[in-house]
Amino acid sequence: MTSLRDLPSIEQLLQLSHRLINEYGRPLTLGALRSTLDEARARFKAKPEAGLPSMDVILSQAESHLTAWTASTLHPVINATGVILHTNLGRAPLSKAALTAMKEAAENYSTLEYDLAKGQRGSRLVHAESILQRLTGAEAALVVNNNASAVLLVLSALASRKRVIISRTQLVEIGGGFRVPDVMKQSGAKLVEVGATNKVRLSDYKEALEEPAALVLRAHRSNFKIVGFTEEPELREIVDVAHQANVPVLDDLGSGALLDTAKYGLAHEPTVQESLAAGVDLVCFSGDKLLGGPQAGIIVGKKDLIDKIKKHPLARAVRADKTCLAGIAATLLHYLKDEAEREIPVWRMMSLTEGQIKVRAGAWQDALGQGDVIASQSAVGGGSLPEECLSTYVLALRVKSPVTFLKKLRECHPPIIARVENDTMLFDPRTVLNDEILLSNLKSLLQETE
Repeated sequence: MTSLRDLPSIEQLLQLSHRLINEYGRPLTLGALRSTLDEARARFKAKPEAGLPSMDVILSQAESHLTAWTASTLHPVINATGVILHTNLGRAPLSKAALTAMKEAAENYSTLEYDLAKGQRGSRLVHAESILQRLTGAEAALVVNNNASAVLLVLSALASRKRVIISRTQLVEIGGGFRVPDVMKQSGAKLVEVGATNKVRLSDYKEALEEPAALVLRAHRSNFKIVGFTEEPELREIVDVAHQANVPVLDDLGSGALLDTAKYGLAHEPTVQESLAAGVDLVCFSGDKLLGGPQAGIIVGKKDLIDKIKKHPLARAVRADKTCLAGIAATLLHYLKDEAEREIPVWRMMSLTEGQIKVRAGAWQDALGQGDVIASQSAVGGGSLPEECLSTYVLALRVKSPVTFLKKLRECHPPIIARVENDTMLFDPRTVLNDEILLSNLKSLLQETE
């Protein structure tokens, strides 16, 4: 009669697991074998008539565990949605120069905190600062790990337990449910709301500034619009009123545009240079949105304020690592050398003409021998330029079951992410970086479904 005693011992299994041990290491293999045996015992107790698994089955199931435990969950994908800064898909793809710089910084020792000229300890804060100074005209700059931490750091360093004035029209929520008021509270700053949800006047700021304040914060509404019965003073007017009260202004731009988006048929997104020209004392913005670099938060502005921010204890907790600094510096150099539109994928995608995209979509149609090329819209995404779209052309494919086809696309290597409209699969060339791989996978899938 079969009993649990008939299961092989761990030692017996380990002796037959040399290949697994070589590939996955002994501790992990041991854990997989134990888990497999525990599962076998549980199944036998629940249903003895099913019997016990053979040695080969146990080893196979253990290997399945090892494969699942060690499989990466962060995969490269083909973005055929047309959303340029797709937050769920990692936002901005990086330029070749940025990738090279990050790779070199990662695989070698570097001058991260070493001054070659002096032969002594240096500062990691210098690597992108001089480029940002030259590019924006700011007196000083600081790079941290993302824009939310940049804002939190500024508020913590300059406004803890002090009043910070912000318009009710700007109490925005960013991705993941994080809200500007919550970030402000974490810094210890005292939130002072002025105006109404649709209207704020200069007199609202003046009245709030009659009492001492540490900062006036302007949070750019980069992911939504307020339309209709609205009113809001210009940034320069807010700056003038704040400076009359000797209060500095912090402008949280979020998206971090350094080029004029209006050039590409989009609404104008406020640029970092414009904020500084308006007299703003500090500007915070992201590195991985319209800037087109790795995730980072960048602070530029007055030297005396940034020097104080650099010395705050939180600055170390949110500092950027060597790969981020290398990637940001390489990305900023594209702007400095007037080559951003050519070298940075985000801007290259935005600068594609309808004609260029239509030609690519037509080539896809010819290669697949099916589908229609139709006019459509591409979105910028990433919490930037709300409701703004770029005219594009897409390859439209009709399949029996769009839901099933989407699933099969996600199972490709690499996975393909597309969109469905009116039960039709749409593939936008604007955001596809490798046509050959996309077409190869599509051909295979279409042949399977014929």
